[in-house]
Amino acid sequence: MKTMKGPGLFLAQFVGGEPPFDSWPAITGWAAECGYLGVQVPTGDARLLDLDLAASSTTYCDDLMAQAGPGIVITELSSHIQGQLVAVHPAYDEAFDAFAAPQVRGNPAARTEWAVDQVKKTLSASRNLGLTSMATFSGSLAWPYIYPWPQRPPGLIETAFDELARRWRPILDHAEDCDVDVCFEIHPGEDLHDGVSFEMFLDRVNQHPRARMLYDPSHYVLQGLDYLANLDIYGDRIGMFHVKDAEFNPTGRQGVYGGFQPWVDRAGRFRSPGDGQVDFGAIFSKLTAQGFDGWAVVEWECALKHPEDGAREGAQFVKDHIIRVTPHAFDDFAAAGTDAQANRRMLGLDR
Repeated sequence: MKTMKGPGLFLAQFVGGEPPFDSWPAITGWAAECGYLGVQVPTGDARLLDLDLAASSTTYCDDLMAQAGPGIVITELSSHIQGQLVAVHPAYDEAFDAFAAPQVRGNPAARTEWAVDQVKKTLSASRNLGLTSMATFSGSLAWPYIYPWPQRPPGLIETAFDELARRWRPILDHAEDCDVDVCFEIHPGEDLHDGVSFEMFLDRVNQHPRARMLYDPSHYVLQGLDYLANLDIYGDRIGMFHVKDAEFNPTGRQGVYGGFQPWVDRAGRFRSPGDGQVDFGAIFSKLTAQGFDGWAVVEWECALKHPEDGAREGAQFVKDHIIRVTPHAFDDFAAAGTDAQANRRMLGLDR
């Protein structure tokens, strides 16, 4: 067993136009003041880093870390937005165009090419920073057909996953060259949204060793999926951990789908760590027993609480849940120091 690292904070929900959230030195200094030891960094925001330079220059990466807040390290880089754009169903073209560089908007093929390049650069930057994992989304071609009405034609889902794997295989091979794992956040809205869909993808990329999971129990609560059993099944594929809470309180009027309501009015909604229904004590215990030694990273998303309060509370929440592993068995004091012959005598084999 190994002691988990943390607390870390995902910066995507905090970077903005006002101090201290508008620059790398300021936001990392703020994170340190909140009690964090590391930050997970989205690579699509130039206020945090220059992705082209990070992918090509170790000197730039060294300078970036020299400007970070006291004691702060980068836990992982994130290419969630760019990964989403690796595969976009036409129904979402206009909505997702806003996430792409201006020069590729309105051109789905160019947007995909740009997104693939961005994800590869994030992997190269991860290598230059000495990181071993990258967070991302898979994108989605099949998601509009998640509920089979009208009945899905034979082969539709298989074709979608074949194409998804075709687009991701070169990225996974680049990840191998960089010695960095690709951790897909298993997330509704992505084709990789549960264990079964993740396995469908793995089968098509020949169980690629760099294809791993970003485990976020909040997304499983809102799907009605057993998030503890998921750890038992996929423990050897879990490479990253988001500490995000959620609650699911179905009523006579709405359930999983939420009735098109805003987050605050949905039966299922995200909450700050400790305010929802996730059993984090059990999760930290399972991950520790499985030998997970990555970072526990707070991803703050809450329909009710102020983000700065959620961030400060989240740092302490993670500190309180990280298990410092024991160096010895609790009953070592009673060890008798027997040997092989004594064991045989105790079993009655040498009478």
